[in-house]
Amino acid sequence: MPYMLLIVEPVNQRSERTEAEGRALYDRMLGFGADLHARGLLVAGESLVSQQKAVRVQKRDGRQRLIDGPFAEAKEMVGGFFLLNCATRDEAVEIAGTCPAAEWCTVEVREVAPCYF
Repeated sequence: MPYMLLIVEPVNQRSERTEAEGRALYDRMLGFGADLHARGLLVAGESLVSQQKAVRVQKRDGRQRLIDGPFAEAKEMVGGFFLLNCATRDEAVEIAGTCPAAEWCTVEVREVAPCYF
């Protein structure tokens, strides 16, 4: 069953650490991903650039609207994800608990399913 681990982090967290600190944390996350891959659980995983460089797209009444970041109303942003193939929700939750990012972010576990569920 596919599960997504969303890495949800405070918006300003990245700017509060040095590049060396950021690289050390990123290396830990790469190791976590490599372990999941070796265990045959990882489908995909990526880190995302800060929302400062993001754009949101809305379409209302046939008109498209682009909203550039940063997004003032946001206190948190999705900083990355791991897409896993787990047997159960409990397994996905257990894996999320071993994710290094759980120490400085929130790891949200979501089952992948059609949006009508």
